[in-house]
Amino acid sequence: MYRAVPALGDLSSLRAHGDPVLDLSNFKFKRVPSCVCRLLHLEKLYVCENRLRTLPDSISELQGLRTLALDFNKIEDVPVAVCQLTNLTRLYLGNNRLMTLPPELRNLRSLRSLWMENNYFQRFPRELYDLPRLKSLQMGNNQLKTLPSDLQRMGTLRGLWLYGNRFDTFPKVLLCMKGLEILDLDRNKISEFPSLKRLQALRLFSYDHNPVKAPPKVGEEVLVVGEGAAEFLAVREARKERQQKAAEKEAEELTVAAEENRLSSLSCESGEVQPEHQQKVKITKKLQIAGNQTTHKK
Repeated sequence: MYRAVPALGDLSSLRAHGDPVLDLSNFKFKRVPSCVCRLLHLEKLYVCENRLRTLPDSISELQGLRTLALDFNKIEDVPVAVCQLTNLTRLYLGNNRLMTLPPELRNLRSLRSLWMENNYFQRFPRELYDLPRLKSLQMGNNQLKTLPSDLQRMGTLRGLWLYGNRFDTFPKVLLCMKGLEILDLDRNKISEFPSLKRLQALRLFSYDHNPVKAPPKVGEEVLVVGEGAAEFLAVREARKERQQKAAEKEAEELTVAAEENRLSSLSCESGEVQPEHQQKVKITKKLQIAGNQTTHKK
């Protein structure tokens, strides 16, 4: 069941209303209506769940676009016209038929989020290296077996989703991705993970449905999701609680000691002689008397 195709007059009237968001999802379009490309005020365009194989060249006129969603279509190649939308910050290309990316993608220098899940990538597209602001990359459910050894060139990445691919070993280059905060490797065939403690920015690591029984070593702040993760997190939480109680006890002892020192200082300043000091004075006097007696006997 899908929505009725809107009249072109209705689409044209959007130009007068100035609404920056247009949702044409699930209309089963085979092509984008030409009048859409005249809506120069658009900032977000959703054309998901249609039957698109490409987009008109005139789509490049929508230079105000920040978000373009083309999920669930039949696109085999990213249209070059899309690569001319230089103000895009979010591009959604999931559930299409992509295998490669065009070199013109480098023009999208403002792009921060790129979603390409459920496509047919067998190799990691190096064209992504030229996207200087890319923070989130979604490439789940593709056909990747390896990652390029120079992947660390993508130093701005903060989230990387690689679930449902064909990795049978952990890609060691990921250990060089020092800025990663989210790493998802669910549903691969990785039987062993190295320590991930060097990824100090990491906050979420998901490894579910891999042939391992426990999570790898990770930093104290990392949330892990997968086989054995619940037990791991419970043990870590108990350890944190013990450490916190020990720290609180130590802090309390230091506070008491500091207060005792303060009171001792106040007593000395007021001229009071402490019992310990009095005992020392008595011993000193006894020694002096004993010494005098010895001298007298001589």
